[in-house]
Parts: sequence; structure tokens; C-alpha cells
Amino acid sequence: MGVLANLWRLARTGATFQRTGAMDEVLEALEAPPALRAAARILGWPLAPLGLAGDPALPPLPRALTALGPAYVKFGQTLSTRPDVVGARLAAELSVLQDRLAPFPEAEARAEIARELGAPADELFADFGPAVAAASIAQVHPAVDRATGRKVAVKVLRPGVERAFRKDVDAFFFIAEVIELMLPASRRLRPRAVCRHFAQVVATELDLRLEASAAAEFRANSRDDPGFAVPEVVWNLSARRVLTLEWVDGLPMSDVPAIAAAGVDLRDLSRRVIQTFLRHALRDGFFHGDMHQGNLKVAPDGTLIALDFGIMGRIDPYTRRVYAEILYGFLQQDYRRVAEVHFEAGYVPEGQDLETFAQALRSIGEPIFGQDASRISMARLLSHLFEVTERFGMQTRTELILLQRTMVVVEGVARTLDPQVNMWRTAQPVVEEFMHANLGPAAALRDLRRTATVLARFGPRLPDVVERALRRAAVAGPEPDDAPARLGPALAGALAGAAAAAAVALLL
Repeated sequence: MGVLANLWRLARTGATFQRTGAMDEVLEALEAPPALRAAARILGWPLAPLGLAGDPALPPLPRALTALGPAYVKFGQTLSTRPDVVGARLAAELSVLQDRLAPFPEAEARAEIARELGAPADELFADFGPAVAAASIAQVHPAVDRATGRKVAVKVLRPGVERAFRKDVDAFFFIAEVIELMLPASRRLRPRAVCRHFAQVVATELDLRLEASAAAEFRANSRDDPGFAVPEVVWNLSARRVLTLEWVDGLPMSDVPAIAAAGVDLRDLSRRVIQTFLRHALRDGFFHGDMHQGNLKVAPDGTLIALDFGIMGRIDPYTRRVYAEILYGFLQQDYRRVAEVHFEAGYVPEGQDLETFAQALRSIGEPIFGQDASRISMARLLSHLFEVTERFGMQTRTELILLQRTMVVVEGVARTLDPQVNMWRTAQPVVEEFMHANLGPAAALRDLRRTATVLARFGPRLPDVVERALRRAAVAGPEPDDAPARLGPALAGALAGAAAAAAVALLL
């Protein structure tokens, strides 16, 4: 998109923010100096009539974003999971954007289905009904699979949404660059990095085949989890712009009085929300990254049902172990061990002092553990932890940021059900279960087996690697005393691999 088009979008965005009253909130979140805020009011006043009015029933910022269109709404939804960027108050305000858009015409949804699935909607579905939920990217229709008679939910992307998002994402980057130029203090919030994160999220959500795959994997992982369910994908009725899942009946998680009236134990449900999320993150390394109330239902028997799998998080096995050890160390208030785990994992650079870092960790944990149950927050602890590790030179790890952001949302959902829920006491059984399964002799033997399996795949190449390394060492002509130190990393790795394979072979 050209500069002039981006300038027009910037002007229209600014005018809409001014007209709806969102400008002051944004400048405050960006920590703009008073002089700049005053200048924005003076310059923005003449432009305000050019802005879009939006829905007066909404708070200022959601009002502005909904007026500007689907991409802006999606951006606001993304920011609602970033209290670290916009602050807790604005994050809560932006949470009203979930499923608040008007649906597009049913005829257009039917046309999309025919194009994607190769047959008219009436041939594939019986009782194809009006949209029951409409979001920034897609909307959902209830229907019946004509071939099986099973009730299904058909998710259809908005027509032209890909092109509209490409244009708006380009404008977002332009606006982010302008903000960083005019507000140097905003750079700590990394506006362009936030835009990159948003672009990645949207790219995944615009291909419903990826969401279908995520839903299927999540369902397989959690199949045996008591009190938790994921709807089944109907693969023959899904494509890039259409996703069909089995229909699930349940009460929206946001309707707490109705859930209580149905006889569901709110305290138990609150506990399951937390434990389910942690179990998926630690046990499977694959978790729902957008567990807000709009994506959760409660079945009549109290089963927790997850929906919308466009944002999923992954954590590799080693990071899971590190994360669990950090949580366990805090649970035991063993701050030195937490510090050691950070150093062992390489999260904190060499040269930092272990004892000083442990002392900083204690300053995080002790005030939290001294609070009453309603104020004990795992998300707050993780947020403070990232702040401290940043001061000690720790590089940002995006997978842990997503985990922490989701933990904020999960805590919020759990506390709407039970304001007195004790986050740490609830999390402890899951963390301890993971620790018992992944530390100790049995876990070490399992790791050795996996190592042996990997080495076995490269076994035929090990002799050549060793021979080449020995020849290079011979050409270099090391002195006898220095030979072991100068054999080179390739030979050292090959010999270490061979030794490990031999040790595992003896064990097995």
C-alpha cells in the first residue's frame, strides 16, 4: 500500500479515535507527555467530524475499533490478551470485543461454502440456520450434516477478509512506525513487534485448515481428560475458508448465574479451568492460547468445552521441564533453586550473580505468598518474573510470553467463578504430577531411550564423522598433550554420541 493511502488511514484512524474519545486512553497507555496530549486534542478537534461515530453504548476504545472495521476489532482482541502492553484496565475494556460484530449475509456464507466444498450448502447441510456468532474473521452457522444427520457448527470466513486484513495490517505497521517516531517512550512497548505478532496470529486464523488440524490434535491429546471436551472436526465438510465441527450444547462461560442455576459446582469448575490449562501446557506442550469466556462453554453435566482453535501455543519438552521446575520452586519458596534453573537453562546470561538473582526472585515471591487467596496470582508472579529477568539480561522467549498471557486470561475466568480460588494450591497437584513423571530415574531412562533412537538414525554416519575429524586433527599436527583439546567439536560430538549410544544399549 502507498504512503498516501497509509496517511489517509492514519488520519481516519486518528479522527475516529478523537471523535469516540479513545485518543486520550491511547495516549495515556503510550505514556505520551502532557504537551503531546494537549497538542493531540487541539489538532484532533477539527478532524473529529471526519471520524466514524461507532456505537455509543461501547467504551471509547472498543467503540473506535468496531467503527473502523474487522481488522481493527481483531487487533483489539489481540491487545485484550496483552495487559503487559495496554494495562489491565484497557485489556479488560477490550475484552468486550469478542463476538460483537454484526454477521454478514447468509447468502454470502452459502456462496463461500459452495466455492470451497464444491456443492451448494443445501446439498451438504439440512437446516442451515442464521449465524449464531460473528467475529472479526468468521461467523458460525448451526446446521445438520445431511449425510449423517448429526448437528454441526459451520464456521465461514468473511468474504474478502484476507485482502482487507492485508491492507489494514500494512496500515498498522505504518501507524506503529509513526508512534515510535513521535513517542520515543513508546518503544519499550514495541509497537512494531506487537504488529508482527498480530500479523502472525491473523495469518494462521485465515486458513481454517490449520485451525481444523489444531482442533484435531487438541482433541486427541485431551481425549481422556475428565470433565473436558473438544468438538470433533468433520473433515469432509472443511476447507481453507470453511470449518465444520460437531455441535456442542452448553451454557456460555460468561453466564455464571445460569451455570450455578444448572447445579454446576462453581468452585470445582474454577479449579478445573486452571488445572486443565496447566495440564495441557505441561503434559502435552500444546495449549489453547485464547481461553477467554467467549471460547468456553459448560455442558449440563459440568463438562468444560473448548471452542475456537485459531490461537494455540506450543512448548518444547525441555522448556516445559524448566517452566515446571520454576513453578515448583516458587511453590516450595525455594528461590535459590528457581535461580539455578534459570542459569542452567541459559535464560540468564553468564556473568550475572546467582545469589543476587535469587534475592530478586524472593522479592517477587514473598509478597505474593503473603496475600489472601483472592489476591494470590500466578499470572502476576510470572509477569514480575519476566520484569526481573529482563533486568538481568534475559532474552524474551515468545512461547513463555504466550503462556503467561493465557495464564492471565485463565485466572480471570477462574475468578469469575470463584473469587477466592487459590491459584497456587490449585496448580500444585498438576505441577507435582508433571515433576514426578519427568524427573528422576524413570524419566532419565526415558530420555536415554529417546537419545538412543535419535543416534540410531545417524549411526551409519558416525564412523565417517569420526574418521574425518581424526584426519583434520592429524593434518593440524597437535602436540600429544594438546590432542584431546584440539580434536574439534565434530569429533567430540561423535565420540560423545557413540558413548551415549553404547551406554543406552547396555541399559536396555
